[in-house]
Amino acid sequence: MRITPINYQRLICVFEKAGFNYARTNGDHLIYTKNNCSRPLVIPKYENVPVFVIKNLMRLCDMSRKTYFDLLSKC
Repeated sequence: MRITPINYQRLICVFEKAGFNYARTNGDHLIYTKNNCSRPLVIPKYENVPVFVIKNLMRLCDMSRKTYFDLLSKC
């Protein structure tokens, strides 16, 4: 499958199902953290989050494409 731009609310759902917790808001960006992740995830409040942002977030938390699509189907 192909990764396409999605609404930030669906993206938040994906990462919350992966175990991330809301930490704070900084302007129009939501910060999510997880204990075993070295850096917090910064999710912009965009109507359509670009593919390169989604891929960077997946890379930061070592999420595979299969895991991403499995979690996306549950949101």
